[in-house]
Amino acid sequence: MIGQVQFATVWVRDQEKALDFYVNKLGFEKLQDAPFEGGMRWIEVRPQDAQTGHVLAMGYGAGGQEEARIGNFTGIVFRSENVQATYEELSGRGVHFTETPSMQFWGEVWAQFVDQDGNAFGLGGK
Repeated sequence: MIGQVQFATVWVRDQEKALDFYVNKLGFEKLQDAPFEGGMRWIEVRPQDAQTGHVLAMGYGAGGQEEARIGNFTGIVFRSENVQATYEELSGRGVHFTETPSMQFWGEVWAQFVDQDGNAFGLGGK
């Protein structure tokens, strides 16, 4: 049986800049940073206390389609118990929000931010 999502891939242009953004601006923990074939690195990060990691991938595994995947909505939505407070904290660290927190018709607060490459993520919750 499938139990959970192990990791999701986020395509980036520069793994070092991405690692800095996810660890120092978003506050994720670095799970792994190991050499990978072709001079690449396997970098996996995740939010504190989360079960699902995020692989910061560059240049492998998608049959040459990596560049087209960068700078779009990732389909990844993070949950927060206080979206407004999270927005204020992350904004203070330099995270750019393309949508500020607002109540949505489905009854939750929603915001959207982008990483260093313009990959967009949702932030939902109370």
